[in-house]
Amino acid sequence: MQIVDVLKFKTFVEINTRINSNFQDINALLTEIMDSAARLCDAEASSLLLVDKETGFLYFEVALGPKGSAAKQFVVKPGEGIAGWVFAHNEAVMLSDAGNDKRHLFAISRDIEYPCETMIAVPMRVKEKCIGVLEIINKKDGQLFTENDREWLEIFANQAALAVANAQSMEQAHDEIQRLQVELTDKQEWEKGYHILIAKSPVILEKLAMVERIAQTDSSALILGESGVGKELFAEQIHLHSPRRNAPFIRVNCAALPENLLESELFGHVKGAFTGAVSNRKGRFELADGGAIFLDEIGELPLSLQAKLLRVLQQKTFERVGEAEPVTVNVRILAATNRDIEAMVEKGEFRNDLYYRLNVLPLYVPPLRRRTEDIPELAHFFLKKYSLEMKKQFDGFSEEALQAMLTYSWPGNIRELQNCIERACVLGQHKRIGEGDLFLKKMNLVEKEESRDLKTAIDSFKAQFIKRALEENKWNQTATAKTLDIQRTYLSKLIKDLGIEPFRRNAARKPADADRANL
Repeated sequence: MQIVDVLKFKTFVEINTRINSNFQDINALLTEIMDSAARLCDAEASSLLLVDKETGFLYFEVALGPKGSAAKQFVVKPGEGIAGWVFAHNEAVMLSDAGNDKRHLFAISRDIEYPCETMIAVPMRVKEKCIGVLEIINKKDGQLFTENDREWLEIFANQAALAVANAQSMEQAHDEIQRLQVELTDKQEWEKGYHILIAKSPVILEKLAMVERIAQTDSSALILGESGVGKELFAEQIHLHSPRRNAPFIRVNCAALPENLLESELFGHVKGAFTGAVSNRKGRFELADGGAIFLDEIGELPLSLQAKLLRVLQQKTFERVGEAEPVTVNVRILAATNRDIEAMVEKGEFRNDLYYRLNVLPLYVPPLRRRTEDIPELAHFFLKKYSLEMKKQFDGFSEEALQAMLTYSWPGNIRELQNCIERACVLGQHKRIGEGDLFLKKMNLVEKEESRDLKTAIDSFKAQFIKRALEENKWNQTATAKTLDIQRTYLSKLIKDLGIEPFRRNAARKPADADRANL
């Protein structure tokens, strides 16, 4: 007995040292604690249950033993079963005949085919509050657990509680640091007038690689894409990666200014040029001298100004309104539109010579529905942004909310997603944003694909078909390839080309009594 106690004490010291050494993998540490508890108390099985803050149920963070993996599919209601009773009463129990205890639910042991005969269950306490339960089950060789076993399990429970408390403190500190970093970054970017571009999808990463090549030239670039896809952000990236990065970057929304003011805004005017021109004023092109000008919604530019813009592109000169003296500038022009500019050229609504001068380096930004890998990243970015602004703390999104965002078509693209998350932050009542907080319309696959071309629709179908097969085979590519009757190497290529990623969700757990826990 003394030798065993020496081993227990040595294990206690080793674990305590790891807890206080800023140990990163909390699950690995808790598993080590439970493995040591079971081994040193001669138990066949052990488990550690923590309370889910959302549901109030106990779930199995660690479950070791012959039926440990099966136990993890269950959750335990407080007060239900032996572990639930320990949690609700914040008291330890030691049972020599657990199977006949009135708190035992016989159906569970029968379902998983593992009888529970002897057991010790003790609460994990942080500042006297129970945050979870440690259990060891069935002492080996038919022996009974002792008071010494119970005392040591309580010591291990204190270690586990300390590890969890440290992990939670580290997580809070990390979240606070991240919040401050986001706040500082946002402030710096806002002061510079630039935005943060969030990208994870292969298609956008490919576009960003193209942006870096485009940035090294002085040629004009035309950025195309639907409204709300972030064309201005790509224009910013071109400028920020260019040799002109330290020079001005001037933005003009051609659709936001009345036609009678647009010429003055772009090229400036002199005093007396028109009613209200009480002094000389530089236009946006002069302000951008040495840098770049971004002309958003270039398709809305009146024909009368398109000739003047063409001259700037060709000769780098223009005249202010009310003046004949030419002004020379060194400006790179970046333009963007969500309109079918080629159709406008055919109809005579846009000058073909201007179009060709602008379209030297075309860049198409795909809609959000074609870059679904970016949706979770963008959603969490906006959630942090609006949580900070509204001083409300959210822990993230429910699985249903994430799935709803991934399957929605986002006709308004990133702008719609941003508004959706802002609204959810205003209306959200819980720590996690739920599907109902998003107010997204249900859309089936056919409705989503109507706005896509044939190749995209086929790729989307292939991605969903392959993903379903992968899920059915638990993401085992060899088994999936056999199911689909294709080579495994070809399957790997399809997964990469189609950007297929597993949707991360915890395995569904069945509510149960605590006796399912350790088995």
